[in-house]
Amino acid sequence: MSHAFSRPRSVPGPQVVEPDADHARPRREPVGGRGTRTRTALVTGASSGIGAAVARRLSEEGGWRLVLSGRDPSRLREVAEDASATAFAADLTLPGADRQLADFTLTTLGPVDLLVAGAGVGWAGEFLDMPWHAIDEVLDINVSATLRLVRLVLPGMVQAGSGRVVLIGSLAGSVAVRDEAVYSAAKAAIGGFADALRYELRGTGVGVTHMVPGVIDTPFFERRGAPYRRSRPRPVPPERVAEAVRTAVVRGRDEVYVPGWLRLPCRVRGTAPGLYRRLAARFG
Repeated sequence: MSHAFSRPRSVPGPQVVEPDADHARPRREPVGGRGTRTRTALVTGASSGIGAAVARRLSEEGGWRLVLSGRDPSRLREVAEDASATAFAADLTLPGADRQLADFTLTTLGPVDLLVAGAGVGWAGEFLDMPWHAIDEVLDINVSATLRLVRLVLPGMVQAGSGRVVLIGSLAGSVAVRDEAVYSAAKAAIGGFADALRYELRGTGVGVTHMVPGVIDTPFFERRGAPYRRSRPRPVPPERVAEAVRTAVVRGRDEVYVPGWLRLPCRVRGTAPGLYRRLAARFG
């Protein structure tokens, strides 16, 4: 639930921003010696939080050419400099922005081997108080923009017979969270999409990972309109999710919870939904 960012106030309305030419090419040399193909990774939501941590972790590993996308050009450029990556700032809810990003990636670095779809936004409060525009924004960014981008990069992976799509979900999508009804619905949609797409891609060589983080120490909660005030569970650093993403790519894992114990409440909800709802109503 911690991989979102809000539209930067300095930008008057949504727009697609081309990368600065000084930061438009990765500087890190590929590792692994001759015969090792440097792979291309596209990471969205990379301006901060989980997306930024994933970009830095892949850069540290080496062997990756990175294209990073986010809605805040200045923050994105800083992350791109740290990760020796190519930056393409864009609001993926704009018509055609997803195709511009996909085309830019293909033209600049070649076919995508790894897509980490981390762009997201939250909103906290009772559903009856939620503005209409906030409903649209949460669904557009978390669901529609993600599905459109996957649709654009997936054919190249299938044609190559390899690749992986990593979808950053949330515990809210697995168990539902009070005062986050629309965000919970959006992330539940991502989980269902991941399962269905994985069935379709069986035998193609392309994998789908559903990453399910819990409370992550990022600006997400402030930007959603309500800071995180609970003593438990304690927030974990975004670097922990980034390492889980790297491990999932290397080992081909389908679904990963961060931290791992989050599987327990999900299993309780699945096997004893009545008990889970009573506990959730009592303890929140």
